[in-house]
Amino acid sequence: MTFWLQRQWYQQRRLAPALWLLLPLHALFVAVSGLRRGLYRLGVLLSVRLPVPVVVIGNLVAGGAGKTPLVLWLAGELQRRGYRPGILSRGYGGADGRPQPVDAATSPAQAGDEPVLLARRSGVPLWVGRDRAAAGQALLAAHPEVNVLICDDGLQHYRLARDAEIVVFDRRGAGNGWRLPLGPLREPLARLRSVDVLVFNGEVEAVLAAGRRAFAMRLQPGDFYRLDDPVRTCTVVALQGKALHALAGIGEPQRFFDTLRQLGLEFTPHPFADHHAYTAADLDFGPQAVLLMTEKDAVKCAGLCPGEAWVLPVTAELPPTLADLLLEKFDGR
Repeated sequence: MTFWLQRQWYQQRRLAPALWLLLPLHALFVAVSGLRRGLYRLGVLLSVRLPVPVVVIGNLVAGGAGKTPLVLWLAGELQRRGYRPGILSRGYGGADGRPQPVDAATSPAQAGDEPVLLARRSGVPLWVGRDRAAAGQALLAAHPEVNVLICDDGLQHYRLARDAEIVVFDRRGAGNGWRLPLGPLREPLARLRSVDVLVFNGEVEAVLAAGRRAFAMRLQPGDFYRLDDPVRTCTVVALQGKALHALAGIGEPQRFFDTLRQLGLEFTPHPFADHHAYTAADLDFGPQAVLLMTEKDAVKCAGLCPGEAWVLPVTAELPPTLADLLLEKFDGR
């Protein structure tokens, strides 16, 4: 169902007749989301402003578009400039929504796959919680040295006041331009007028970026590392000629498969829904199979793979002027 909907949203110019059956849900979603934002803008519902600057990195579309590598890049860039960042996240599929810390040893089942990956890669304090404002307060209480917060997702979480907003798009753009569930949009495209920066995972889309500050983000693959022994690395040449099976449970699995093909690898692709909870059966492709996966999938697959498996890390590359722009916003605060 997930893949069918995404095909309708991103590959079809016209709404499929079956989608019109979802029109009542679409109207309800538009009404409820619009009312909720309106109540915050009018001050009926109050936002919580934390004592440090807050940057929200989010999507206008449902699903992933490349927020995680952007969060990692920004955390590293702020550290290089003398800041001490912390990261907030909603988490996905955790045991409950209460604020809780996440570190490299936290189970993805407890906090979600992306927060665990962020904690492992960034090394900065990270807390998750359904209420991002409460999670931010808990993080600052536990780590008073933190002087800037990066919120992974949460563009529509208006309870958390923010000093800057970054919206991420990938090559699929805004799809058919409709709101959920007829299309991928969580909010109307008019919402882009109030955000500070657009980041495109790939080429900048001129129509969406018109009149706005926009940056292109490039994801550079690193060396493969072994799932059960991350110290061991592997070159592309060493993988060629093997029975490769690539799996991806991210917002757009095809993006990962395209990267592998650009590296010159031949493989059998296995797309899964975003945030898929893997089982050993999902990874069993025969005794000769060699698995390739994203880092986001790897945090959930440890201990499940019966054979050889390699993980491909990626690192975001962006102009440092993006960080300059954010620091100007902080100074204005």
